[in-house]
Amino acid sequence: MIRLVERALADLPVDAVVRSADDRLRPIGSTSEALDRAAGDRFADQRRVQAALEVGSAVITGGGELAAEFVLHIVVQGEDRAASRDTIRKALISAWHRAEGWQLTTVAAALTGLGGAALSIEEAAVTLVETFRDRAGATGFPAELQIVIDNAGQRGAIEPFLPPRP
Repeated sequence: MIRLVERALADLPVDAVVRSADDRLRPIGSTSEALDRAAGDRFADQRRVQAALEVGSAVITGGGELAAEFVLHIVVQGEDRAASRDTIRKALISAWHRAEGWQLTTVAAALTGLGGAALSIEEAAVTLVETFRDRAGATGFPAELQIVIDNAGQRGAIEPFLPPRP
C-alpha cells in the first residue's frame, strides 16, 4: 500500500525513513540535512563509514532521535558519479530489499529531496511508486510506503502515478 502524508519526515512514527546520501553517507539535499539535524549526534556517529560505499546501494542505521527506529540510506552519488534517475532507482530497489530483510513494515520517503535536486517531483513520484510496486518476489515487507508531500500541488503531481484504490 502507498499512502500520501503531509507531515515532517523526521516526525513520522514508521519503522524507517529513506535518506538520500553520497558514498560516504553525507546528506544529499535539504531533506537529508533536516533529518540529520533532527536525528542528533548519536545518528552522526552511526553513519560514519570506513570506506566509500557503492553508488546504487542502500544501508540501514539506527534513527537516532527520529520518530523512526531506522534510517534507510540510499547511496545516490559518489565523488565521481552524480545522482541520476538510474542511481536513485537502483538505490531504492536496494533499500526495499534491505527493508524486506529486516522485516520492516512501514517505510516513509519524502517526495522532495529524493536524490537532492536530481529528479523533478514527477520523476521522484514515478521512481518511488514503480520501485515499490514492482518489487520482485516481495514477501510483504515493507507493506506500506508513506510518501511525504509538502503541499496540495505535490498531491496532484503524484496521484496519477498511484495504483487505483479498491
